[in-house]
Amino acid sequence: MAMTGRQTRPPREKRVPKPLDKAGLEELALAYVARFATSSRKLEDYLKRKLRERGWDGDDQPPVAATVMRYVDLGYVDDAAYARAKSGGLLRRGYGPRRVAQALGAAGIAEDIRDDLRAGEGAQRGAALALARKRRFGPFAAEPVEREKREKQIAAMLRAGHGFDIVRAVMNAESVSEAERWAAEAQDGEDFE
Repeated sequence: MAMTGRQTRPPREKRVPKPLDKAGLEELALAYVARFATSSRKLEDYLKRKLRERGWDGDDQPPVAATVMRYVDLGYVDDAAYARAKSGGLLRRGYGPRRVAQALGAAGIAEDIRDDLRAGEGAQRGAALALARKRRFGPFAAEPVEREKREKQIAAMLRAGHGFDIVRAVMNAESVSEAERWAAEAQDGEDFE
């Protein structure tokens, strides 16, 4: 009998996790908030997904909403703090206010919190400048770009959530120092949070 050099094992049976009970749901929730900065909606979605995957071992309904509310009351989950951190991080990475609002909406952040955190003119200009610098758009390009490539750069900045006036100002800047002066004009004490 010829050996092929590779022995096969019988396939392993897939281990089916046991259904969740109240203690298991608590453990999952606590582990999730300990590991990730999260919003109440993201925690709720996570727990519901785990319940779909594993099932529920109880006569009554799983206490998902009550668990989430208890974690909010304890301060383990704070939608406003999460939104501040998330929006600040996105702005620093070069995303515009439209994309920031979309990300916060997807995380279940209430509209009033999103409105309170809306970036001012200085933060918007700084974010656009950060994206242009990172991607070498406009005045940050090593060499002048052709029209088609410039249009693609403008489209990328628009997709990143910047308004057309801000994109045009960055892309039309003659030099890096001119773009930086333009961004600094609107800073007046604003900062990325």
